[in-house]
Amino acid sequence: MIVILKDNPDRQQLDGLIRWLGDQQIEVHPTVGVHQTILGLIGDTSRIDIDLISALEIVEDVKRVQEPYKNANRKFHPDDTVIRVGDVQIGDGSLTLFAGPCSVESEEQIVGIARAVKKSGAAILRGGAFKPRTSPYAFQGMGDEGLHLLLKAKEATGLPICTEIMDASQLPLFEDIDILQVGARNMQNFALLKALGKTNKPVLLKRGMASSYQDLLMSAEYILAGGNPNVILCERGIRTFETYTRNTLDLSCIPALKTLSHLPVIIDPSHAAGKSALVPSLARAAAAGGADGLLIEVHNDPAHALCDGPQSITPKVFDALAPQLRQIHDLVRGEQTDVIIR
Repeated sequence: MIVILKDNPDRQQLDGLIRWLGDQQIEVHPTVGVHQTILGLIGDTSRIDIDLISALEIVEDVKRVQEPYKNANRKFHPDDTVIRVGDVQIGDGSLTLFAGPCSVESEEQIVGIARAVKKSGAAILRGGAFKPRTSPYAFQGMGDEGLHLLLKAKEATGLPICTEIMDASQLPLFEDIDILQVGARNMQNFALLKALGKTNKPVLLKRGMASSYQDLLMSAEYILAGGNPNVILCERGIRTFETYTRNTLDLSCIPALKTLSHLPVIIDPSHAAGKSALVPSLARAAAAGGADGLLIEVHNDPAHALCDGPQSITPKVFDALAPQLRQIHDLVRGEQTDVIIR
């Protein structure tokens, strides 16, 4: 249930309403927007009399929310959520570029790629230290040493770090990491999601390979319900009958999720395509579709990458692609630009 308040509500009446709801075992989440203030009510609201609340002078309207996700619901939080990571803002209307290799392989590799993508305009360095792989015989990442090398790359470039966490027990290792990524395979690892809800670190939550929008938003709800408001939704392609691409990129998720939720939505064209030649086109399409950011795999030597080389683009390709993505994004938003798309 949501309670929409009138402008400048009487503080005494508002405090009285919140106390009364608390006595009814209802949790109240106030959201102060640009144009209105909303109280999101979470709990067993079936026994709450809508007419009783509607009769209060400070109340504009009362509505029941049917969707099972509450904190992630745009009805509870009409304004877009903006995630702040250092000087970077995700979801503020700009296009945030995450770039880097699938896996950290050496100090020279990760620092070199970090410097290259920053020069091209990336705002966040992505790279895997722990890698959940389909095969137990595939490269599983460098682990603790990989995290150490990521922090060296951050020290060298100033770029915030986004890397995947696989288990709640790893949280102490990720103390200095800026954004914790939850991979598609762990989207419904509820123990992990609950643990991340108790932190205040931004969480990049990837959509599962066969998950609906509601599945994704319910996973986000676990983190939000724990008290952590810093969730970024990520579409990385879903599994369909098509075998030419690694996954099928669902670009309709951008307007759909933005209608359903206030959380930022970013797109990972690399895991969707599985082929580097397709990544630029999918990235451009995502920028045109209104994505808040893109997560792109960049490797200095894809042919010899230890993980997902076929879907990684080179720093040179990323350097040419990045300004195109920003231009497309700005054009769609109606902003002026002097660059010509070729």
